[in-house]
Amino acid sequence: MTSPKSEVLQGTLDLLVLKTLDSMGPMHGFGIALRIQQVSEDLLQLNQGTLYPALLRLEQRGRVTSKWGASGNNRKAKYYSLTRSGRKQLEEEALQRPLPRLTSPRKTSRFVCTVAAPCYAAG
Repeated sequence: MTSPKSEVLQGTLDLLVLKTLDSMGPMHGFGIALRIQQVSEDLLQLNQGTLYPALLRLEQRGRVTSKWGASGNNRKAKYYSLTRSGRKQLEEEALQRPLPRLTSPRKTSRFVCTVAAPCYAAG
């Protein structure tokens, strides 16, 4: 059984992944992780053991689809895209979930404006 705290963290990660795909378009997992790290100003650094289970969960729930393609350095990579269901979840989650607490008010403000605020403005 999943703990309530774990469910909140998974939901927050799902929201970040969905928002990243919504704003950036199809991306491979490593690109998603880098983008989240970039917009959070290195406050959030996702490892493979965190990100890929989230992507698999989102794909199994029909929130994202995946397709194999070539990355920028011509390596095989799985690209993830947002589905209609994922876009709908993004809108619903943005209205229901609190934003993650970050350590620095300045960084939190920038993170909220860059990643999460557009989600909340949609509602």
